[in-house]
Amino acid sequence: MKTNRDKDQRQKVRYSFQKILTGSDLSRRRLPFMVIESVNPGPVVWLTGCIHGDEVTGIVTIQEVFKKIQKQPLRKGAIYAFPLMNPIGFEAGTRNITISREDLNRSFPGGKNGSLAERIADKIFTTIKQTKPALLLDLHNDWMKSIPYTIMDPKPEQTNKQTYDKAKKAAEKSGFPVIQETEVIRKSFTYSLLENNIPALTIELGESYVVNETNVQYGVKSILGILAWLEMFESKDEPFNFESPETIRGKSLVFASEPVSSASGIIRFMAKPGDIVKKGQALAKIYNTFGKLQDTVVCLHNGIVLGHSDSSVAYPGAPIMAFGVF
Repeated sequence: MKTNRDKDQRQKVRYSFQKILTGSDLSRRRLPFMVIESVNPGPVVWLTGCIHGDEVTGIVTIQEVFKKIQKQPLRKGAIYAFPLMNPIGFEAGTRNITISREDLNRSFPGGKNGSLAERIADKIFTTIKQTKPALLLDLHNDWMKSIPYTIMDPKPEQTNKQTYDKAKKAAEKSGFPVIQETEVIRKSFTYSLLENNIPALTIELGESYVVNETNVQYGVKSILGILAWLEMFESKDEPFNFESPETIRGKSLVFASEPVSSASGIIRFMAKPGDIVKKGQALAKIYNTFGKLQDTVVCLHNGIVLGHSDSSVAYPGAPIMAFGVF
């Protein structure tokens, strides 16, 4: 199916599908594919969402970006989008591909003759590479109690400095706190793109499972701001800046999921997402069934709370909060 829903002579809009598999009942599974192309040549930017089936805000954010650009056309270039990369997990409300129980975001760059996840990854990756993109923004969601933030992968050895610097600059232009990931996840989507010298970054838009309209608005403003920085879009608004504390703006932050609980029990959080915390500060208390204190979880570094666990059940060694650490 192909449609052209924009009569504006300055750009073309196409909505279509890419086939990924045929089910045993002969039903077809397809990836929705969206394109806006200006008549003026320029950069290609990709927007991707719902690589994890329970992370749905990215889908709506991409829809709203396309609506904005249909009303106010691009100055140049093109935007491509896979708004729903994991339709099988999405329908079941689960992170992974339910048929094969694989994590799509651990299956890149994929393979035509590989597992189901690898075949879907190959379809996505091959399509993206063919367009020679200037930037890719992958939209995710975090724990249900979390703030939006941007993640930069570690630099792969073979990635040239120009590619990585462009991704870092785009991250800074996102308007969200920028968190440097320290763990190398070699088969993740954005890391694989960087390995292929395609600038890519991850934007975490708050909670999973449900569409948070405030986070959708943040995401739209962030993306339009990045497009304006690339001179693809004429923004009428001030550059977007998430309402993060002044103490972290412009600071270098790295991701951390420690400290962890040392006991089982019920978690009572003492710090919430967005709070600035200091080394030695009490973050949570763990109580047993009778209300006896089992553990006090104490902050190991100065930083900001990005989010905390969806569950109030603690287990020894389990992370209960995520941080951006100075």
